[in-house]
Amino acid sequence: MGIINQGILGGFSGKVGPIVGFRWKSNYYIRARAAKVSNPRTPRQQEQRGKFATAFNFLKTMKPFIRMGYNEFTQDKSAFNAAMSYTLKRAVTGSGKDITIDFNRALVSMGTLMPVFEGTAMQEKDKMSFNWQNNSGMGNAEDTDIAMLLVYNKDKEMAVYDTGVALRSGKHAELPLPDSWQDDELVAYLSFRNADGDSVANSICLPISIAEVPEDEAEIQAESTDTTYKKPLPIKKAKLQPHITVHLSSAPPNNIGTCRCETWADTPAT
Repeated sequence: MGIINQGILGGFSGKVGPIVGFRWKSNYYIRARAAKVSNPRTPRQQEQRGKFATAFNFLKTMKPFIRMGYNEFTQDKSAFNAAMSYTLKRAVTGSGKDITIDFNRALVSMGTLMPVFEGTAMQEKDKMSFNWQNNSGMGNAEDTDIAMLLVYNKDKEMAVYDTGVALRSGKHAELPLPDSWQDDELVAYLSFRNADGDSVANSICLPISIAEVPEDEAEIQAESTDTTYKKPLPIKKAKLQPHITVHLSSAPPNNIGTCRCETWADTPAT
């Protein structure tokens, strides 16, 4: 596209074959008209749309987290678009009707801060416990780096997260989970940001273990299940499950917002 002299167009916008001339902000331009697509629903085009939709549906559940997690890549595009670009290139797999997210390769945050390389997650009823090795002093990692936790529910396609729950030096943090998630397949991600929030680490996808129920508690649960009541039980009004609200800011304190995996620390070329 180039600027054309006003005299060529005679002061008007117009079309010459596949070329379109127009005026914008007192300048004149020409550009090629978009070609008409004879078959906009070819298998390849539909597959590309399917991949785009898969990446978008995954990332839209954690938009505030993504804005912080891809903060280092907002010079030429938005944080969400940067996340979409990476996810489409590296984390969307399959073809046809089998398109899905490779959760091991997905990055919910990406940047230049040193990540941790050893971590685990354990699901305990209504919470996910995160543990990691404190590698402060390695590269640009510091004790004061802030942990960012995210759990994604594959079955419900929802995410909960907290971007200011603990420090790198703390080596442990917990994230509350909805009660209805106990039997669902989850994915857990751990990342860090520095105290200023301008440097973020690549997220790692943690292996999840399930906490065992103590024998005495299991026996109590079994007994209560087998109990037969001769008298009708009083009818109680159902209570709504509490809604987990996302509160995100650049400051560290409690920001809770609504994943399970193995680690991936590959950073795409910019």
